[in-house]
Amino acid sequence: MTPLRQIEAAELMVAMNKYTVSYAQSLLAATPESQLVESTKPKRVKGLSKEQIALMERESVNLEREFRIAEKSYGADHLDLVVTSGYLARLISNARVVRYLAQHHREILAEFQKIAGMEAAAA
Repeated sequence: MTPLRQIEAAELMVAMNKYTVSYAQSLLAATPESQLVESTKPKRVKGLSKEQIALMERESVNLEREFRIAEKSYGADHLDLVVTSGYLARLISNARVVRYLAQHHREILAEFQKIAGMEAAAA
């Protein structure tokens, strides 16, 4: 792999917390030939046809792109979750709110209690 692709592969291994030879080989198999040091030499992977390798390369590119998008939004999403679960915990601590929800929206109350319970367990 080219140095840049090696860094990408290492980042993926760290992000997935998976450091096995088979995972490294699958990353190599999913690497486009343009990102290989010997790009003129055809890539061969035991047990896979050229069509399967090409499919793996395309899927790997798509998966990496989706992973990067999720990685970028993780911080903001986590902050939203913390703020929302804190707000729900405060709502559930109000007896009048609990009584109203119990009378009119039992399923919502149950979900709010689950979320507030997760917040309490995390703290």
